[in-house]
Amino acid sequence: MKARRNKKQIPSFRKLIKTSKVKLENKLKNKQFKQQSTLKKYRKEQRKLRQAVKDAVSKKPIPLENPKEKRPGKRIEREEEEEEEALPLDMMDEDDLQLMKDLGQRASFLTRDLSSSEPVHAKKRKHERIIDKYEKIPRTLQTAPEKELIHLLPIKDKSGIIPQTREKPVTDSNKDEEDQEEERELEEEIIEDPIQELTIEEHLIERKKKLQEKKMHIAALASAILSDPENNIKKLKELRSMLMEQDPDVAVTVRKLVIVSLMELFKDITPSYKIRPLTEAEKSTKTRKETQKLREFEEGLVSQYKFYLENLEQMVKDWKQRKLKKSNVVSLKAYKGLAEVAVKSLCELLVALPHFNFHNNIIVLIVPLMNDMSKLISEMCCEAVKKLFKQDKLGQASLGVIKVISGFVKGRNYEVRPEMLKTFLCLRIKEVEVKKDTEDINKPKKFMTFKEKRKSLSRMQRKWKKAEEKLERELREAEASESTEKKLKLHTETLNIVFVTYFRILKKAQRSPLLPAVLEGLAKFAHLINVEFFDDLLVVLHTLIESGDLSYQESLHCVQTAFHILSGQGDVLNIDPMKFYTHLYKTLFKLHAGATNEGVEIVLQCLDVMLTKRRKQVSQQRALAFIKRLCTLALHVLPNSSIGILATTRILMHTFPKTDLLLDSESQGSGVFLPELDEPEYCNAQNTALWELHALRRHYHPIVQRFAAHLIAGAPSEGSGALKPELSRRSATELFEAYSMAEMTFNPPVESSNPKIKGKFLQGDSFLNEDLNQLIKRYSSEVATESPLDFTKYLKTSLH
Repeated sequence: MKARRNKKQIPSFRKLIKTSKVKLENKLKNKQFKQQSTLKKYRKEQRKLRQAVKDAVSKKPIPLENPKEKRPGKRIEREEEEEEEALPLDMMDEDDLQLMKDLGQRASFLTRDLSSSEPVHAKKRKHERIIDKYEKIPRTLQTAPEKELIHLLPIKDKSGIIPQTREKPVTDSNKDEEDQEEERELEEEIIEDPIQELTIEEHLIERKKKLQEKKMHIAALASAILSDPENNIKKLKELRSMLMEQDPDVAVTVRKLVIVSLMELFKDITPSYKIRPLTEAEKSTKTRKETQKLREFEEGLVSQYKFYLENLEQMVKDWKQRKLKKSNVVSLKAYKGLAEVAVKSLCELLVALPHFNFHNNIIVLIVPLMNDMSKLISEMCCEAVKKLFKQDKLGQASLGVIKVISGFVKGRNYEVRPEMLKTFLCLRIKEVEVKKDTEDINKPKKFMTFKEKRKSLSRMQRKWKKAEEKLERELREAEASESTEKKLKLHTETLNIVFVTYFRILKKAQRSPLLPAVLEGLAKFAHLINVEFFDDLLVVLHTLIESGDLSYQESLHCVQTAFHILSGQGDVLNIDPMKFYTHLYKTLFKLHAGATNEGVEIVLQCLDVMLTKRRKQVSQQRALAFIKRLCTLALHVLPNSSIGILATTRILMHTFPKTDLLLDSESQGSGVFLPELDEPEYCNAQNTALWELHALRRHYHPIVQRFAAHLIAGAPSEGSGALKPELSRRSATELFEAYSMAEMTFNPPVESSNPKIKGKFLQGDSFLNEDLNQLIKRYSSEVATESPLDFTKYLKTSLH
């Protein structure tokens, strides 16, 4: 028969820590219970012994001479039994009958009362001592009482029927007197010493004291580990056991402190390489003490790191499930705080230890939390992933994260936060050569074989060649950085997964909130897309714009993506993007002119790609129309937007020199300028002038004034009308960000038109003429003569 597999699982370290205290308490209780039961048993035996002695003294011996008088009842019963059981006399011989009678007279035990505990010859031993009497009594008191049996249904076996019984449980209704006395004494002690209730202030002081002790203990363990990690690696286990702190007063705070302390410790003591498990052959071989010590340190570090990550994962799960554990001292409200600290530690380890063990496990934990309902946790995880992408030079860690994110987005049917896909914008992918297959990218250098050397090289050359190849191999092995081949391969694979995710959303979820992030990502990485996808992608982008379902910024991202494609490898394609030019020209006046400035930066990037980088494909009519519309737009937006737009206009005037005719008031050619027409090629922009620059010259912002004056002078690169290097060498996007109004302040500060001088106030007399002042003083100094006032004369004259 097959041996049964032992299905009993080995308990985890976490479980052992959790149950060790309970086991110790149970052992202590069992020990105390055994001592108490032994004491009770001894007391019972002593009490029974005393009772037996009392009974022996008080009991009177029963004489054997006249047993009929003492116990007539029993004698009558016995006679009846003898009559029933006696054999008929005719069946016995006379000799046998006589023998029985003689024996009956001699044997006293036949006529003695068997229930009596007295010996046979009691009369002869009247004056024996009590102890001797007790010793003669049968030891029936010390034997355990017979237990009643309950008969169950029998079991039938091959051997026959097997009866089944079970002992009936005996319940002692009456407690011993001594047990009752002990209980009373305990109750009295409890009543005498009640538990003192602490006030709130005393409780807080006690908690502060406990917390300070725990902090000192954590600090001592952490400093010991940092000072000598190899010798004190076992203290990691002691520190990690504090994650199970059971004191309800300080449990949450102590656990948080231990989580952060362990995270910082692992960041400091972790080596810069991945630790692999030892093989059986390596374990069996003998090694030096230093090597063995290093192996033990590495094994302990990896195991403790693994347990620590499991603890963090469990904290996050407890918060998610919101189930209160039994015998847990942490409340449900505290779960969120613990989970936030755990997630923060996981994010720190994700960024700090991408080379170490279990990094993929951390990625699997972090990626679902990027889509969490809690905004704080979601932002924390997204920021950590962005940071990882920015600092990952090789691309191994980035590839792992991208794979998990792509699978998660697909599994959720594209119903995730847009911030998850916006993290793709932080990928450092610039070196991918998509024109070649990944196998052909930078093939490794091959060394010459011996036959090739013998054919083409002399003996001395072969010797030198051998030395060179040996040195080159050693240099390759000693080189810390990874090869370019591996790097490009990883970047290419990463980009393929990114584009697969983007194209799936474009195909299946065009009305998803993820679309802006997809279009923004395509705009950034469009120059790396394979040429085969260009035609289909441009058709999809134009369809999205024409559908009208997109917001203004999303449509701008579509335009940006299309021109990134056409400015890179799309130069070889014969595609006319006139519809994209028309869309941008038509929607320029839809830009937000308020405090948000939404879309201005994207418009500036689009204009740079559409007009400056594609200058050979852009006609003069189109350039004139865009310059005129941009100058009109500069009148309506905030100063930083006006500066960016005027900087773009300056670049366009340099790129297309013939556009200086817009600075002349005379019209050229036939037709009239049609500002309402949405077709830049047919609006006759050559018949207008840039009158907006004169209005901008009187703008309240000094930089806008400077740009307007510079453009009116014809945008010269030298002379009095030229710009300073700090303005001329910056791009339009950089100027837009530099003079941002986000902090609600002007940069540089705008001077007030009427400055007030504090401390100088003009008096009323200073406004009057000097002669008038003298006349007023003279009349006011004269003494007025008092005369009675007669109002009736004025009344009479008025009546007449």
